[in-house]
Amino acid sequence: MPRLTTLALTIALFSLPAQAKDPSLGATTFTVYEAFLSPAQEPGEESETPKALQKSLGATAPSVPRESRKSRGYGQIRFARDLSKAYVEVEFQGVNPADILMFHIHCGPPGVLGPIIVDFGESESPAKQLSEGKLSVELTNKNVRFIKDMPGLKPSLPESCPAELGFLAQAKTLASLEYLAKKGVLYFNLHTKAHTYYGEMRGQIYAVQQ
Repeated sequence: MPRLTTLALTIALFSLPAQAKDPSLGATTFTVYEAFLSPAQEPGEESETPKALQKSLGATAPSVPRESRKSRGYGQIRFARDLSKAYVEVEFQGVNPADILMFHIHCGPPGVLGPIIVDFGESESPAKQLSEGKLSVELTNKNVRFIKDMPGLKPSLPESCPAELGFLAQAKTLASLEYLAKKGVLYFNLHTKAHTYYGEMRGQIYAVQQ
């Protein structure tokens, strides 16, 4: 008899209607990822810039070894759960904003240089955006770009992140950007006048631990 009662209760529970959620929550609740940036995460020194790129991407200020740099940063990406928008907040310390040349999100596992997927210098120079050491940006699908020209390389090669590593399909949406973040293969990279190739500091992006 107890088995029949348990079976009946189980059937009753599975027959209950699913609790529908308010669709508007998709734009007002978030999945959050973060990165702590440091020079130690850069996979090489500026002096190791490939010779083919030294002229076009060469530093215009003396470089400092990674272990001696005081630059640090923190960045966070909040993806709306409906993946229509994302919000980026970053803060840097130990860097002169006037020395900043580029700031990107790249695709690549730790210790590996990867292609750019978001360029924060498209609408305004990073030095101006980060004049107070902080940056706050809203992203949409239009910011996830397939970059056709890579400066410094001849012939120019296409650059973007695969939606799935190992496949040729390129990431073109915030949904694919969040998918790559979930895999831990996105990173922030800040480039300065002294560190233009590998970058001043880098931060691998991971899901925030609750």
